[in-house]
Order: sequence, then structure tokens, then C-alpha cells
Amino acid sequence: MNPTAHRTAPPATRPAAVLLAVLVVVLLAVLPLVGSATTARAAVRDDPAPSRAEVFRALSLERQPADYVVLVDVSGSMAKEGRYDTVRQTLRTFLGGLAPTDHVALYTLGTTVVPRYIGAAADPAGVLAALPAAPERNGYTDIGAAFEAGLRELERSEALRVASVVLLTDGENEPPPDSAFPLSTTAGWTAALHERAAKVATRASLVGYALPLATGATGAQLLRQVVPDTRELAPSSIQDLGAYLQRAGDDTRLRQARLLLAADRGKGVSAAWTGPPSPDLTGGEVSGTVTFTSRTAKLPLTVRDLAVAVPGDVLGVSGMPDTLTLAPGESRSVEVRITGHLDAGRLGLRESRQEEVRLRLSGTVSSPWQSTFGADLPLEVPAAVDPAELPVRLSATVGSAAALPLLVGVPALVVLLVVLVLVRTRWPVLGGFLVVEPVFGGRVPERIALRGRRVRIRPMAGGSGLVRGRRKLFGRRESVILVVRYSPDGSAGRASSAVCAPDRRVVVAGLAFSYQRSAAGRPGGVR
Repeated sequence: MNPTAHRTAPPATRPAAVLLAVLVVVLLAVLPLVGSATTARAAVRDDPAPSRAEVFRALSLERQPADYVVLVDVSGSMAKEGRYDTVRQTLRTFLGGLAPTDHVALYTLGTTVVPRYIGAAADPAGVLAALPAAPERNGYTDIGAAFEAGLRELERSEALRVASVVLLTDGENEPPPDSAFPLSTTAGWTAALHERAAKVATRASLVGYALPLATGATGAQLLRQVVPDTRELAPSSIQDLGAYLQRAGDDTRLRQARLLLAADRGKGVSAAWTGPPSPDLTGGEVSGTVTFTSRTAKLPLTVRDLAVAVPGDVLGVSGMPDTLTLAPGESRSVEVRITGHLDAGRLGLRESRQEEVRLRLSGTVSSPWQSTFGADLPLEVPAAVDPAELPVRLSATVGSAAALPLLVGVPALVVLLVVLVLVRTRWPVLGGFLVVEPVFGGRVPERIALRGRRVRIRPMAGGSGLVRGRRKLFGRRESVILVVRYSPDGSAGRASSAVCAPDRRVVVAGLAFSYQRSAAGRPGGVR
């Protein structure tokens, strides 16, 4: 025993060791919680992509059956290395992975081509039981006849939209002498079979899968001449056959999924304003709904980083979730709140107003199935919500009730003040007397007291007139002059006017008018 294994630390270091142990225990307890919280947040943010099997189940591929033509070589060479037994075992797994509604046509090819089973894939054991217990001891390998039998099955009237031809052989094409597909005319019969396969491909997705089980097998090259879309799955050993057969089955299901999802290609999420047609924003806040609709029939969609805003800084919008998940064809309505006020204009008058604003939507649209299939099945989901802007017509009562009285009253007051100033300036209050007498005498002069800004006169000589004052500068001194308008018969047609300065005399229509001021500057009396 190593004596150093029992060596203890000096007493002086024990408190530090205890503290270190406590810290380790705390960290071990806390770190899983932190990690789990981070993982939970990540799970909320990035949902794990479903497996292909889950997607196939979601698409109900069992309701979309496919055709499988399985051609199994039973020539004598298949007895080598246990090839035939391995084929039987792996076919059990392969057939068990098919949907019960899939259609299977199982043929053995050797000296002759024998249909062993034709029907639904619901009973894998029954299909396998139709195979011979062992391959032929000797014999030929008539690959051309097997191709013809498989195409005949795919040409039936009730053939399905997805078809696969699976060839399992370990040898070269060695048709019997009486075969309708001899080696000497290979180019001729492969061309004829190719033409028939092309017709099948016009109504179905046709793919060939060749699994050569030994070096030198030529079945793959021949199958490609008949079915151009042939994929050679060459296992490195007979033990790998099961995995390669599984790849053929998965690829067929992928083609089924591609057909089902073809109608969803290029389709995404649409948005529409489904709230009130003209929401009232008078109170500064209004609620409405934006409805998001998936336009796909099979494909689930998710909108991430979803946001909505109104351009500018006047109105705000809230209530939009960060992430929105939509099942195929589903519509979901989200309630949003618009806050703020409509512009009352420069005058701020109280009025009912409508204004169209645009809700700007942003977010990234995707499908969780995109990462499931990757480049094997491009889904081409539009990344943006369509349309990116939603027009909404808002209504509101804006402005102030006091705006109109102020708008009308203030200018009116200003005008009134201007008028008063002009009146006071242009037409002063009169004082003194207006002396009226005939030009040629014969009557006692008539004295009329001047009061107010206008004085109407009716001289004893007849007629009528109007007297007003006007300010005028005489040198540096301002004085009031009279504007006398007089008509001898009172009609406007015979009226004449004249200006009479203080202590001066003017003649208007045969009457003499004199402006006399009293010594005190006030009227000396009234007529």
C-alpha cells in the first residue's frame, strides 16, 4: 500500500478545505438550475424540429399509398455467402416499414420471372412466405423479363402516384436462350421498356433503386436505361443490405411528402385588419384585431420576432406576441392597442376627423419542417408576412371647443379696435357752430350747434345735408375742419360738398356755411 495515500493536510489548512468543499456543493446545486433555465428559454425560442417519421405521420402518408415493385434474384449465385437468406430477413424489416395501404408486387427472377405476391403490404409475413425457401441451384438471370413484368404492374389502371422499382441481384444479366430480352438485342428492348417507363412517369413519380449484392452485378446499369431516375444503393457487404433497403423506403416516403407539399410551395402567412372599420381614437386609446392566416394546406408555419408599429412617433401600437404558430390553414386573431391622438391641425378647431394610418408588420416566417428536410425537400416558405403594411382608418374628435370662439373673436376684436381708432382719428367729435346763410343775404344767419361726429342739417332755406369733421395739420398744429355736404332739394343728385376750415366761409349749392368755434372750444348753443 502506498503510505502517501493516507497523508492528511496540516491543521492550518482545514478551514480553507471546508470552505472550498462548501463552494463546490453550492455550485453543483446551482449550475443545473441555471442550465435548465437557459435550456428552457432556448426551448421556448427554438422548438426542436420534428423527425421525418413524425412529419410523415402528420402528413398521414398511410392514406397516400405508394406502389412498390420488388425484384428478387433467385439464381444459383444467391446461395453464396448467405445472400438469399439475408435478403429474406432484410425484406421483412423493409416490408414492415411500409404503410398497410401500400401496394407491393413481389417478383423472383431467375430462369423465369414469377409473380410471388401482388397486393397490400398489410401482412409482411404473408408476403415473405410467398418467396421460395431457397434460390435455384442453377439457372439464368432474366433481368429484362423482370423489368417488363414490373412495368406491366405499374401500367395497371389503378396504379398509384408514387412508384418504386427495387432490384436486388448479385449477378449479370444472363437471359435464357428463349428469352424475349436476349443479350444480342439489349439496346432494342431497353429502349422499348424505357418508352413504357416514360409513360408511367407522366402520371406518377417513378424512381428505381438498384442494390447490387456482389461485384460485377450489371442490373443497376440496365435499370437506369429503363428508368432514368435510378439510384444505386451499393452496400459494402450483404450485412448492410437492411440499412440500404430502409433508405429506399425513406426516399419513397420523401417523394410522397414532396407530392403532398407541392401545393404549399411559395405559400406563407397573410395578415388583415379585422377590427372595427373606423376605430374611434378620441380617448387616446383604441383596441382592434389583426388576423394572421396560414395559406398552406399541409405545412405548419411559425412567425418569429413578430412586431407591429405605425411610422412616426405620434401613435404607438402594443399587444403583438413575439412568436405566433399556425397550423395549416389556421387563422389567429391578435388584439392590439393603438395609443395616441390624431393631429388637430394648425388651427386646432373642434371637429370630427378621419385619417388613414398604416400598421407596419415585421417578423420572420418559417416552418419547423424546413430543418427536418433541409435540401432534400426545399419548402420555399416566404420569409415575410404579406402584406407588410395594413391600412387602418382611424376616427377621432380633435381640437378644442374654445378654438373657434378664439379664432373668430380675437380678429373681430382687433377689427373693432382698428375701426374705433380710425373713427376717432378720422372723424373727431365736433364742437362750435355752423352758421348758414344765403349767399346774397336776405335772411338772418342761422346758427346750428355741432355735436357728435356727424350732424345732419336741415337749413331754414330748405334742403338737407350732413356735416362731419376731419383732423388736419396747420403747420405744427392740428385742427378740425368740416366736410359739408348739402343738397338744395335733399336729393343725392344735386348734392355738393366742400371743406370748411375754422373761421372760414364756403358756398355749397347757393348757401354760405361758416365754421365758428366758441372761446371755450365748445358749442356755444343749440339751434
